[in-house]
Amino acid sequence: MMKNNTLRETQTYLDICVASQQLTVYKDGNSIRQYPISTAKNGLGELRGSQCTPRGWHQIRAKIGAEQPLNTVFIGRRPTGEIYTPELGQQYPKRDWILTRILWLGGIEPHKNRYGSVDTTWRYIYVHGCPDELMTGMPESHGCIRIKSLDLIELYDTVNVGHKVFIHD
Repeated sequence: MMKNNTLRETQTYLDICVASQQLTVYKDGNSIRQYPISTAKNGLGELRGSQCTPRGWHQIRAKIGAEQPLNTVFIGRRPTGEIYTPELGQQYPKRDWILTRILWLGGIEPHKNRYGSVDTTWRYIYVHGCPDELMTGMPESHGCIRIKSLDLIELYDTVNVGHKVFIHD
């Protein structure tokens, strides 16, 4: 378990509040930026297959999509060659759009969000871009943390692999 006070006072980390649907970037104990987000429609939970957003301490295990154009479509963490437009969205209304960049999360609390059936990494939980029209301020994702693509580019350039992420209600 992370030492909450030490981490919160001395490092850059992301705080994801499900109740307020806000992601806050902290540096040296100070809030430096906030972004609206959308977490899971199914609420909080750690089990594989639940389509819930996992709680607790995580870290950014990979940054994917550097230098890709705005609204690049990803499937399986790979760019498809498509650029999202509202027309493409209408053509594929059931698609879970992963756009622009991906911050792939890994749990760091054994048996809470790491290892076995609760492993955040193997649940493929990301902070990822989505179409602006899907950012309604309501929990509507399939477990990931959605954020507007332009906000994600700014966030992506602010954080590094290894930075901690705390997800809570």
